[in-house]
Amino acid sequence: MSDAIVIIPTYNEIENIESIIRAVFLQEKRFHVLVVDDNSPDKTAETVKVLQQEFSGSLFLLEREEKSGLGSAYISGFKWSLEKAYDFIFEMDADFSHSPDDLIKLYNACLDDNADISVGSRYVKGITVVNWPMSRIILSYGASRYVRFITRMKVKDSTAGFICYKRAVLEAINLNKIKFVGYAFQIEMKFKAYKKGFKIVEIPVLFKDRTKGKSKMSSGIISEAIFGVISLKLKSLFAK
Repeated sequence: MSDAIVIIPTYNEIENIESIIRAVFLQEKRFHVLVVDDNSPDKTAETVKVLQQEFSGSLFLLEREEKSGLGSAYISGFKWSLEKAYDFIFEMDADFSHSPDDLIKLYNACLDDNADISVGSRYVKGITVVNWPMSRIILSYGASRYVRFITRMKVKDSTAGFICYKRAVLEAINLNKIKFVGYAFQIEMKFKAYKKGFKIVEIPVLFKDRTKGKSKMSSGIISEAIFGVISLKLKSLFAK
């Protein structure tokens, strides 16, 4: 048994899924893996099922009927994980933009350094992004600065999706009331944890753009983040 599980949401990640799963299981620290697949047409889930025979008891699959958004996938994964005995619950992409080698850094920040949430941050030590076009760096970095200004959170990479949550954080947040599904989901989760007084620590990581498969970024996701932050802040003010 492991005290930590890594949630990997997938939609058409057939080119990456086996490699990322094997990379997690090669870590010195034992992690379990939960793949949340949104009925990928490329049969990502079928590859996971084959690998489950090799990694019985450590690799799990949650299949959903349709593509319902990143945030919704993570919420499903959180609820599944909270039903088990895991004390540390991770978010990680399937495309190697998040290095499995950094999982232990996030884990140790929560285990030993008194963090409630540890964030694999692209912006806490300068800008540590590889292979992104300048336009996307500006958009992402600008979004994080915008979020800090509106919310007053001290987190420098509020849209980061490489995260370790202590169990108590997810138990304290009403997951059924999480509204957003894209970029804004990551902001909303951090903001709600921040408002509840949980300690958020940023760990510098090197973020690499995917080399296989297609990005899920869209203009709708960006718009959700821009307008969603204002909505979050206003609701928090009226909730006082």
